Amino acid sequence: MSSYDALAASYDALTVDVEYRRRADYLTRQFHRSALPVETVLDLACGTGTMACLLAERGYRMIAVDGSEEMLTQAAWKAAALEQPPMFLHQSMPRLHLGMEVDAAISTLDALNYLTRTADLRETLRRVYRWLRPGGLFLFDVNTPYKLRRMDGQVYLDETEDSYCVWRTFYAPGRKICTYQVDLFRLNANGSWDRAFEEHRERAWEAEDNGANDLHFDAYYCELQADINSAEVEGEISSEQAWYLRETYLRIQRGVI
Repeated sequence: MSSYDALAASYDALTVDVEYRRRADYLTRQFHRSALPVETVLDLACGTGTMACLLAERGYRMIAVDGSEEMLTQAAWKAAALEQPPMFLHQSMPRLHLGMEVDAAISTLDALNYLTRTADLRETLRRVYRWLRPGGLFLFDVNTPYKLRRMDGQVYLDETEDSYCVWRTFYAPGRKICTYQVDLFRLNANGSWDRAFEEHRERAWEAEDNGANDLHFDAYYCELQADINSAEVEGEISSEQAWYLRETYLRIQRGVI
């Protein structure tokens, strides 16, 4: 069983605390600031399609890709009533193939952490670059090494009226892998419960891991971006303050200040 196959039917109910609309607002602001007009957007690892549908409602032509057929089934059901629903594709991130270029790409809710091999991360970034128009944006978030390390030995519980989910997390410092062992219990119509088990793994990417020089991928900047983006989405800082923090970091890196 692949990741999220058992969780797919309960995923939306178990993630009601995720502020998708505020995240969509943030992404829309970045699209408006893009030097390249944004009309067509790739949602990489789209899950149940919530973000893709929100952006489609705002007029963007969405291509939504995920490696789980069950998650895509939920996404297609969710998008059925839209005037211009996303085009859903069943593909893993390192096997991305669109056949057309897009103006922007997004990957939200730490999807890139699920790429635990350097070769897969490199190939995913290469393929996003291949299908992204010159000057286009690739906006993504990641779980930082600090967060994944702190999750070691934790137990998380989520429940709804008809489901109960237990997440146990273990962090392996040598491999820099955080493993989530997930037990999902779902209530049947006859009052009995079904149990399913899944195991998820996320990689804590750092500069020395991903080959910053050959990938042109600054993991420290990504970690900073994740913190800044989270603060902006949560309304803790303004868009202007977020822009100032990003620009200040880049100027320091360039030796300007």
